[in-house]
Amino acid sequence: MALKGLDIFKLTPKKNCKECGFPTCMAFSMKVAQGAVEITKCPHISDDVVAQLAEATAPPMKTIKIGAGDEEHQLGGETVLYRHEKTFVSKTLYATTVCDCKDDAENDAILERMKKIDYERIGEREYVELVYVNHADGKDGYVDLVKKADATGRTLVLGVKDVDLAKAALDVVKDKKPILNGADASNYEAMSNLATEYGVVLGVTGANLDELHDTVEAIEKLGNKNLILDVGTESVKDAFKNAVEIRRACLKNEDRTFGYPSLVNIGRLAAGDKTMQAALASLFTLKYGSVVVFEEMDYAQALALYGLRQNVFTDPQKPMTVEPGIYPINGATADSLCATTVDFALTYFVVSGELERSGVPINLIIQDAGGMSVLTSWAAGKLSASSISKFIEEEIKDKVTCRKLIIPGKVAVLKGELENKLPDWEIIVAPNEAVQLVKFLKDLTA
Repeated sequence: MALKGLDIFKLTPKKNCKECGFPTCMAFSMKVAQGAVEITKCPHISDDVVAQLAEATAPPMKTIKIGAGDEEHQLGGETVLYRHEKTFVSKTLYATTVCDCKDDAENDAILERMKKIDYERIGEREYVELVYVNHADGKDGYVDLVKKADATGRTLVLGVKDVDLAKAALDVVKDKKPILNGADASNYEAMSNLATEYGVVLGVTGANLDELHDTVEAIEKLGNKNLILDVGTESVKDAFKNAVEIRRACLKNEDRTFGYPSLVNIGRLAAGDKTMQAALASLFTLKYGSVVVFEEMDYAQALALYGLRQNVFTDPQKPMTVEPGIYPINGATADSLCATTVDFALTYFVVSGELERSGVPINLIIQDAGGMSVLTSWAAGKLSASSISKFIEEEIKDKVTCRKLIIPGKVAVLKGELENKLPDWEIIVAPNEAVQLVKFLKDLTA
């Protein structure tokens, strides 16, 4: 709920002491309402008022944390339905599934294949963050499987409804702060008490939205608000409807009972169909899965989904950029050719991809160009002979021995000025289009 300055002013002690840095309590209250200053800047405000304001101004969707240490992840905290309205806050996490209904060799193979999905894209590690450890009724060996999954170092989701078995599993991994996904209308009290005792997030599901809402309300009355909502697996249609209605009820209607992140098990929605699971993962990355559980994610699915996720969960007002520096391609050494372009992520991936296809060893030099494309950064003065030469002189020249620099064809106009500023370098103009780089480089090095 958005509070106005007058609402906050009514709660202040009205001392006008200026200790907060503002001339009056009203001026201070207005800044607090705008989010420009913290209410705690007032030295006279009581703890009760701080708690009251924190509750009133908190986002409708609660932010929760799972995992521990380097594997701690944030879920929830969303404030908008559409990325273009503002930005999404907490990225979707992906999980692969192991189950005590499978033999050890099959589960081992799944976990080994999962480990191979681990690479860096635009400075961000892309990997399968979670392992969903599923318990099938009547099967043994669940705790041993939990231990095996825990050995991967990933955060676990414990898919188990049996309270005693859940307790045994939590005894093994409680310090890793897994999700205990096992509460429903039949066992919510025991499961909630268990999750509270071990300090872990509780996953809640229901036969329909009404039952889910009632179960969450009952759990909240027990004092537990550390939850994630399982949207169900009756059908793709129902799961999608539930995910959307939960998010809309939370953000549009400010129904805090549904103010929690969502879990979607696409492995059950499309069991045995990898193509459908990939399609559903992209759907629920956009609408509105906080955790998306695969039957088993493969590398091809990951390459597409992580690219989509990075595009969706970034500030639309801030372009994705690549860290400035030297990027050796095709085994380039200090003696290899040098080429430069801007730090706009899309430009980097297009150019680097064509450079790799050429097979020619080359050092791709990326400088800070404000996250703009080549022509845009040139027009804005971010990519100029001065900026390129300064970056080369300060950051690059001592790291490479080759003195041949290829510049983008669309800024060929910089060639003469660069030759003046970098007299020891041979400046070479590349073609206008990245797709022409393969032939250009092969001809250049022939």
